[in-house]
Amino acid sequence: MRIAAGPLDWSLVSGWIPLTLLAVGLCALAVLLLSRRRAWWTRLLPAAVLLAALLTWLLRTAVDDWLQPFPDPLPTDVVIWTGAAVLGVCLAVFRMPTLRWKGRLGAVLAGLVVVLLGASEINKHFDQYPTARTALNSWLTKTTRLTDATGPTEPALKVPAGKTVSDVWRPPPDLPKDGTLSRTAIPGTVSHFDARSGYVYLPPAYRATPRPLLPVLVLMAGQPGSPDDWINSGRLVDMMNTFAAEHRGLAPVVVVVDPLGSQFANTLCVDSKLGDVQTYLATDVPDWIRGHLQAATARASWIISGISFGGTCSIQLGVNAPQVYGVVNDISGQEAPTLGSRKKTLDTAFGGDAAAFAKVNPLDVLARERFPDTKAAFVAGSGDSTYGPQQRKVYEAAVKAGMHAEWILLPGGHSWQVWRPGLERQLPWLARQTGLIP
Repeated sequence: MRIAAGPLDWSLVSGWIPLTLLAVGLCALAVLLLSRRRAWWTRLLPAAVLLAALLTWLLRTAVDDWLQPFPDPLPTDVVIWTGAAVLGVCLAVFRMPTLRWKGRLGAVLAGLVVVLLGASEINKHFDQYPTARTALNSWLTKTTRLTDATGPTEPALKVPAGKTVSDVWRPPPDLPKDGTLSRTAIPGTVSHFDARSGYVYLPPAYRATPRPLLPVLVLMAGQPGSPDDWINSGRLVDMMNTFAAEHRGLAPVVVVVDPLGSQFANTLCVDSKLGDVQTYLATDVPDWIRGHLQAATARASWIISGISFGGTCSIQLGVNAPQVYGVVNDISGQEAPTLGSRKKTLDTAFGGDAAAFAKVNPLDVLARERFPDTKAAFVAGSGDSTYGPQQRKVYEAAVKAGMHAEWILLPGGHSWQVWRPGLERQLPWLARQTGLIP
């Protein structure tokens, strides 16, 4: 792992930076609240607090009840810290008429500090950006043209039956230290799904001749989200380079794909009125990979994984497209694809047809079919009171359906505190299941 070596690597979720922001932010809030003027206490302060409460309520109601971009309500602490940030802005605005220009400047700065405090606490909840480097990773991470990885097919490394790739792999002296990352479009040729561009990570061993036929990891973010989330918050490149360094350049080929189409969309990862996403992931993505990359092709060497929505999508593909994906790594997934309620899900995506939903819903599929040739891991956070029990339910159903499944409980909630290690910790297990290492 990267060693903290400078300001970009200082923690934003623990230690002195968030503690300082908490202290300074609360002081700024106190400065905005206090005044010697009678009119402030009798009229302006109550008006500012009332407005902040109203705006926070409207924001929460718009997100949870009207727009409903997420299947679950906003976490309580996220609403509280959002309200604190809104209050800071309202207090600064209402202080303006009572202050001279220097005081007004101070009020603006205090309001901005309170907003920064709210953002810091919300970031701590999701662990979205543990460091500044994580937040800036899109600009700091070097990408290469994918055409560097294609072209004439290299001779493939032959692996005898009963052996792993690692057993016969001999890294050449000039093997690159790190893998490469490329941003690329993966078109919906059959599904006609309009996906955003994804990413391809190729480990150092991919550059060798003869080329080992490496396993393929198809990876998805949550909702809301995008493929960039795995590059930034997930620190995917560092994670895979570290694994490759520990295994003489060997690591899975990783293809980060987009099953949403836009930041706040929820396609349910099925073929429905919302888009033919199952076809995209089960046909278009595999066809594109086979046409552009030289990797293992057997289902036993293909992994489908994701977080939250992407985790749910992973088990959906595992049971609805088992001919493609033989290994599943479901991180913090739900028990079923949902738009917030069963009725809304059925009406919006399936025209009210419960049988069409049951045809693709993982728990229904697991109840009626067997999957003795599928291996699956289910990762949940010990503090995830909403998704953890759902994940456990799916795991138990998978075991009953004959899957070779394992249950992993990690410290943390429904956040990157669990999602990042939910892949990193699983990499050796995934590599063993796909025949990469013993």
